[in-house]
Formats: sequence, C-alpha cells, structure tokens
Amino acid sequence: MIRSDSGAVTSGIASRPLRADARRNRDKLVTAARAALAADGSAASLDGIAREAGVGIGTLYRHFPTRDALVEAVYGAELDSLAASGPALLEELAPETALREWVARYAQFTAVKRGMMDTLRAGLAEGKLPTSTTRERITAAIAPILAAGARDGSLRSDIGPDDVTTLLLGTFLATAASTSTDTTRRLLDLVVDALRSSA
Repeated sequence: MIRSDSGAVTSGIASRPLRADARRNRDKLVTAARAALAADGSAASLDGIAREAGVGIGTLYRHFPTRDALVEAVYGAELDSLAASGPALLEELAPETALREWVARYAQFTAVKRGMMDTLRAGLAEGKLPTSTTRERITAAIAPILAAGARDGSLRSDIGPDDVTTLLLGTFLATAASTSTDTTRRLLDLVVDALRSSA
C-alpha cells in the first residue's frame, strides 16, 4: 500500500504490457517528474507531478508504486536519451556544433540527476539498482562526435572521450553548489574551446 502526498492510499498492480493510452500517461508522468525533480529535487510533490501530467494520483501509482520507482524511471529515460543523442546529433549537425549541443544536453541531465541523488544512492546501496554504467555510456556517446571532428579537422585528435568525460564531470562537480547556470555555461564553453583544433 502506498500513501500519496495528499494522504490517499493506493496499491500497485502487476506489470503487464501497456496499452497506447497507458503508455502516453506513463510518458507524461516521466516528463512531468523530470521537470519537477530538476526544479525541486527530493522535495518534488507526487501529487503535483500527477496534476502536471494531467492524470490522477492513482494513475501515477499504477505506473510507479513508489517514489523510488518513478525516480528510477526518470533517470533511466534521461540516460537513454543522452546516450542516444551523440550519434543522432551527428546526423544533423557538424561535429563541432554537435559537440556543443551534446554538452548542453549533458548539463541538463546532470541538473535532473542532482534532484535524484539521494534515491539513486539508496537504491545502489540496497542493491535495488544495478551498478551504474552512466560514465561508460556517456563516454561511448561522445566518442563518435570526437572521432568525426578529428576526421574533418574541427576537433582535436589527441584527446580521448574518457578525458572529455573527466573534464565535464569536474565542471559539474565544481559548480554543483552554484545557483546560477551562467558559471556552468561559461566553463562548458571553455571545455568546448579547448577541444577545437588549433588548425
């Protein structure tokens, strides 16, 4: 039995294939939760998320029996999107432009992730979540952008994707306590500038 923010008690149901309307509701809940977690972190209201998604609290709990389940779904969806975006951006943009756009998306992912950290850490500690492969997937996502930039001469060829991931992680850690996005944006611009080919 699950108690909502408003005190209503509901229960989860067994997993089964989702109908099209149920899938739409689930997607809307994940989208609303992403925005709420980015804005309010662990204080995000489940009732507020349901309202923003245009569904009742019972619908939320049918899809996500616990707050942890919702957080994990948001994190998984965000990581999947970020990991897939590297190759996808290269289909539309030049490598240098794709790199800057991908870095901006990574910054958004990090902002959402900060609102989930307590839940994610607890899930890992309790064995509810598999060991994180976030860094490996992010490194794999940026690799084709760097390789394409090295081929066309717009990006340096002497810096590997793991080095870039380390630079980006350092930037996000250094600005974690900042309430301004300007500092983060300025530092990310410096990282991208450092990756451009001097030629």
